[in-house]
Amino acid sequence: FPEEEEKVGAAGCMEPNVRFWIAEHQSFVRRFLQWTEILDPTNLVISIEKIEKSRQLLFTSDDASRPDSRDHRQEAWKRSLSTVHPDSSKLIPVLFRPAAFLPFMAPMVFWSMMPARGLKSLILPQVSLYAYTSAFNIINGNASYSRHPVEGLFLGTGAFASSAFFGLIPYLAQMKYPLDNLLIKRALPIIFIAQVSGINVFASRSFEPVRGIEVMDKEGNVIGLSRRAGRKAVRETALSRAVLFGTSALIPEVFTYFFKRTQFFLKHPPSLWSMKLSCTILTMGLMAPLSFSMFPQVGRIQCAKLEEDIRSSTEETEVFYHRGV
Repeated sequence: FPEEEEKVGAAGCMEPNVRFWIAEHQSFVRRFLQWTEILDPTNLVISIEKIEKSRQLLFTSDDASRPDSRDHRQEAWKRSLSTVHPDSSKLIPVLFRPAAFLPFMAPMVFWSMMPARGLKSLILPQVSLYAYTSAFNIINGNASYSRHPVEGLFLGTGAFASSAFFGLIPYLAQMKYPLDNLLIKRALPIIFIAQVSGINVFASRSFEPVRGIEVMDKEGNVIGLSRRAGRKAVRETALSRAVLFGTSALIPEVFTYFFKRTQFFLKHPPSLWSMKLSCTILTMGLMAPLSFSMFPQVGRIQCAKLEEDIRSSTEETEVFYHRGV
């Protein structure tokens, strides 16, 4: 990570993760490189003690000019950004940290795109895929609005059930009405997984556009709750998720199409599935940081586009909001 202390300085008691994303440059390449660090699987095994020490370091500015201190702070930024939720300042459960996304989702996407050999092999992949996706979206979404735990449970259940149902549609349709056109037969699941993944974000985070999310100035001072900022945050995340899953499903299918015509496949047919799994993991390994960095983690929005009560309560022309992952 860059030497952020030279840019952010001392910003009071502002949440360090929010302070980082507000101060950070907005270039896509910069965000992409940062997400490759945050998605490092080793972030799943960081002890609570190390996380607490890293957070304490980020709340201080003593000896920030020393080279060894600067290295420690860079590591502290990585630990904090990968394990602590920017809105609540609480630890993200290990299984739902951004670094867990690829190890869990790559096998699920591969499994969900496999030809169904029965009702059980048809339902289980979709249930697993959207159960994890719904929980991930809720836990890593914006948490600045008020909600009761029971509401979150019902919201997650509804998002999971509806997504799994829509994800099953192309496979159920093919079982009842077999398609002769191979292109359409393979394209339908790809189109559905991209669209349903985006819709799942809207469903999982549907409270944000309704109740509004916090918007803040560059110093981190909360100005108010904005429904329009909530809609923008959810819309951007849904688009990035659709790109992630759509591309991760498309590329392996393309490679599979050409691989089936090689001499190696004709001699070793079982190699098809290992090739497709490897291709899915590699594609998602590239697409995960790319999709997460499509939009800034802390976005900006013009005050003129927000509600009247927010416009009248600040002289800022531009405010910030946490988009969520």
